[in-house]
Amino acid sequence: MTRSMTGFASLKGQLGDHSWVWDIRGVNARGLDFRLRLPDWIAGLEAAARKAGAAEIGRGSVNLSLKMTREAHESTQAINPAGLEHALAMLSEINHQAGTHGLNLATPSAVDIAAMRGVVETAQTEDDSAPLLAALRAQLPTLLAEFNQMRAHEGAALNAVLIAQLDQMAQLVTKAQTAADARKDAQRTALRTNLARVMENTDGADSDRVAQELALIAVKSDIREEIDRLEAHVVATRDLLQSDTLQGRKLDFLMQEFMREANTLCSKSQYSDLTQIGLDLKLVIDQMREQVQNVE
Repeated sequence: MTRSMTGFASLKGQLGDHSWVWDIRGVNARGLDFRLRLPDWIAGLEAAARKAGAAEIGRGSVNLSLKMTREAHESTQAINPAGLEHALAMLSEINHQAGTHGLNLATPSAVDIAAMRGVVETAQTEDDSAPLLAALRAQLPTLLAEFNQMRAHEGAALNAVLIAQLDQMAQLVTKAQTAADARKDAQRTALRTNLARVMENTDGADSDRVAQELALIAVKSDIREEIDRLEAHVVATRDLLQSDTLQGRKLDFLMQEFMREANTLCSKSQYSDLTQIGLDLKLVIDQMREQVQNVE
């Protein structure tokens, strides 16, 4: 299955007063570049995300981020018995000292006493990140599955383009073989004419030596091996595009091999029709290579 390196997925979640949004985006790259932007106070989350991502993503520049928010709520307050005891003792001492000076102080209300330092405390709730980590880890498979589903959808369209280009290449290889067969007659006639001209104007030339040189030229211009390799590469590429393995790197290699054979074919052609086919072949290979850059 052909899978594109381009994709996107988003997923929301909530646990208690925490809510969050996952975001994962991917574009093409030579290898796997997995970048994370996660809250560092959730112990173990980065390691879990990196392991899950590496298991599901083979290639691409991928950015995974997590935005956390916490719902604001009223704080819990409670009386501190020790603080209250200390405050009442202070009030008693103040009243006693005021009485010795003939002063009669107003009795403080409960609100007044509660406002004294240390009497009422706000309960501090410590976050336990373990349940949150478990909830976030449980969402990772779903997030990655949605990400890969989009990349597979993009890959299906990409596969259709690659198959069409491969069909063009196969047709051009067939045309190259036909042109090569037509070239044989033209080459044979040209060689005979040239040989006759050389022999007529050269005294004492070794006819066997001349024949050997002409045979060597014919061998060097033979493109049967290039045609065979191009046909083999077409078959290998077609099989690869139908497989369930990661295809990107292998397709990169095959594109290099296609171009190498096409270049050799052009350099050996010595025939305008065959040269044009070779140039057309190089154009399709180059177009296909651009598409292959997006394959995982």
